[in-house]
Amino acid sequence: MKYIDEFRNGELARQLASAIAREADSGRSYNLMEFCGGHTHAISRYGLKDMLPASVNMIHGPGCPVCVLPIGRIDNAIELASRPGLILCTYADTVRVPASRGLSLLKAKARGADIRMVYSSADAVRIAQENPTREVVFFAIGFETTTPPTAVAIKQAQALGLTNFSVFCNHVLTPAAISNILESKEVREYGTVPLDGFIGPAHVSTVIGSQPYEYFAEEYAKPVVIAGFEPLDVMQAILMLVRQLNEGRAEVENEFTRAVTRDGNAKAKALVAEVFELRRSFEWRGLGEVPYSALAIKAAFAAYDAERRYGISYRSVPDNKACECGAILRGVKRPADCKVFGTVCTPENPIGSCMVSSEGACAAHYTYGRFKNVAIAVQAAAAGA
Repeated sequence: MKYIDEFRNGELARQLASAIAREADSGRSYNLMEFCGGHTHAISRYGLKDMLPASVNMIHGPGCPVCVLPIGRIDNAIELASRPGLILCTYADTVRVPASRGLSLLKAKARGADIRMVYSSADAVRIAQENPTREVVFFAIGFETTTPPTAVAIKQAQALGLTNFSVFCNHVLTPAAISNILESKEVREYGTVPLDGFIGPAHVSTVIGSQPYEYFAEEYAKPVVIAGFEPLDVMQAILMLVRQLNEGRAEVENEFTRAVTRDGNAKAKALVAEVFELRRSFEWRGLGEVPYSALAIKAAFAAYDAERRYGISYRSVPDNKACECGAILRGVKRPADCKVFGTVCTPENPIGSCMVSSEGACAAHYTYGRFKNVAIAVQAAAAGA
């Protein structure tokens, strides 16, 4: 299939792997964080880690919107959905994220709440049109990729004169999260996880462009390579990062030139700026409170803001003590470091959000890598016996 098969060519992958092995200095480490869950998925699915030399270390970042949503926000959504007559619409993965008291949106639905899984924000607007006597709330989550469609839904609801539609906005911003990771005391001082460079988000960058990442390259001297989600995209990005680090450069490079420009999508950015404004602070799972890292609905569209309409009050809730999702999102631990990974916590019975979404580090590692890792561990134990 054009634009797919050509980025999954095995021979080209082997050639890129040989180039990385040839250029990577075995006497140093290259600690590279893939911020986006799509990259984590590609690395696990296509076994890219097995093609890299030992000196190249891939670190999972917080790149899944479902994964970084804190428990308190899920609790808020469950409270909304529990209101008599209210319909809560949201994306499918969100309904399975564990909340307080052993609940989730899916379990709340099983108890009678009217929670509907939608493919787009437009579906939520349609449901509001079809149910004029009921309140409909769209539980909006996501990075910059899904923010423009939410803005479109709000403007569409305004144009249609819908008085029964509102949005519970939980859109977050990737550049602020990268800054937080780089400035985090735990990340800086955790001796085994220094960060040398980033594979920049793909879909996010189609909206915001490559320009926002220039700050990290300049301020923190960390190279960033924006890459697509196909395996050859990721391998090429790793090669480009290795070359930058070998040459002592810290620049923003764009591997995903077929979709990303420096300035991004001007129309989408203008639409977001019209409808949304920055929040002073927002809690991320694993990162805590991150200043100016999320969006709120502007006063001009207050009639469509569920937080205003229903007086939603946020309360921070700690993660399950057995779950290491927070540390995994910061890159200081790996999925297999969690004691409940693959035992109590599985995609069928997730304890933490990293196991919910297919783009979560734990879900990707479980689906594509757990059994191989177990076999390796058994072989190592046998060899040492």
